[in-house]
Amino acid sequence: MPLPNFLVIGAPKAGTTALHSALRAHPALYLSPVKEPKYFLTDGPPPARGGPGDARTFRERIWRRADYEALFAAAPAGTLCGESTPFYLYDRAAHHRIRKTIPQARLIVILRDPVERAHSNWTHLWSAGLEPIDDVVRACAAEEQRIAAGWDHFWHYTALGRYGEQLASLFTLFPREQVLIFRYRDLVDRPAGTLDRICAFLGVEQGLLTEAPRENVTAHPDPGQRHRMLATFRRFLPGALGEPIERLLQRRGRSRRPLTWEQRQQLIPYFAADVELLQKVTGDDYSDWLRPRERSGGLIGARPPGQRQARNGRFAAS
Repeated sequence: MPLPNFLVIGAPKAGTTALHSALRAHPALYLSPVKEPKYFLTDGPPPARGGPGDARTFRERIWRRADYEALFAAAPAGTLCGESTPFYLYDRAAHHRIRKTIPQARLIVILRDPVERAHSNWTHLWSAGLEPIDDVVRACAAEEQRIAAGWDHFWHYTALGRYGEQLASLFTLFPREQVLIFRYRDLVDRPAGTLDRICAFLGVEQGLLTEAPRENVTAHPDPGQRHRMLATFRRFLPGALGEPIERLLQRRGRSRRPLTWEQRQQLIPYFAADVELLQKVTGDDYSDWLRPRERSGGLIGARPPGQRQARNGRFAAS
């Protein structure tokens, strides 16, 4: 049975869903029908409990080898197989599992301003009614307690954005020529050129992909009594029973609002030392991440009509 030739390994809320969807259109590539199978996150069954909504997310992980290989069974002959699980970059143990299982795999990394990434991550969970704290700065302050309590990776708002540490670990196991790194804003501002760069890295024909679809766009419901009431029900209803409430929460949600400079100033210290490490590891300049932003908030606009918040770990529409 086949295994993937390439992985999109990170970071969460940095355009991986849109990239996965875009790459599916290339005739020489076969992307797994499940986006985020999360196979390399465990050596066996995933945990059973965590933060709000985590139990369902854990159940959706594809952790058996046979089930993982079955994701690529329908790949046409001669195509390159790939999957996208943005938590692989963050999870150091996953680096070792990938190295052991598919050491020649090409790894694709999208880096987003870590403050913006954390804010988008928080907004995603706030929008879903799972995040009980209505302020991103206070939610980040609660992170260490949540990690200690076993909450899943997606709640690690600041730790997920320390890319210097993550890449330093990755490069102890994989040569740099097997890793492609680019910025989220490249995908937003220059999709055709960025997709060509990815195709060149994978060794497939360029010029066939020109845009990344607007996928997984986060709505931003306003706080207030309605949100508190619905979100409380959402957090205590198991599994799919909470989905109708999630839709109600997001029905009138606007585009994600920009962070203020005051908020950025409170969050930048979580990342300042790691940005320096990232620059040493990559040789590239990321110092703009420590300054005010000319653009902030949801860079790809409002959610397209009829689109819901993406729930990864499910089979994609054909």
